[in-house]
Amino acid sequence: MRALTFGAALALVPALVLSAGTPRSRKHSGGPVKTAGEAKSIAERETGGRAVSARRIALNGASGGWEVDLRMPGEERGWRCIIDSDTHMVHSKARIDQPGAKGKADGAVRMVKGSR
Repeated sequence: MRALTFGAALALVPALVLSAGTPRSRKHSGGPVKTAGEAKSIAERETGGRAVSARRIALNGASGGWEVDLRMPGEERGWRCIIDSDTHMVHSKARIDQPGAKGKADGAVRMVKGSR
């Protein structure tokens, strides 16, 4: 009887060691996304871009969400991501012109002779 108990204990030891060594899944902190910095880091992690701006928006619930504009280095277009505050995940994303880039109309203003 003792040998059977000892054998069962030996069989459980490797299972306990293996379960202790597995990495835990990355969980978000409790509660909704509260700051623009949190929203920016989630969007940057999902797209690989650099967050330029973040603003609160109303989104399908009481806690709402965040709209984050991202600049993509080496690409001609950026991303606009909607972050759900409750789930800490990207709700949707759309391609936009690079945020913060100079457009054709943003250059120096030239005066043409004879005009006011």
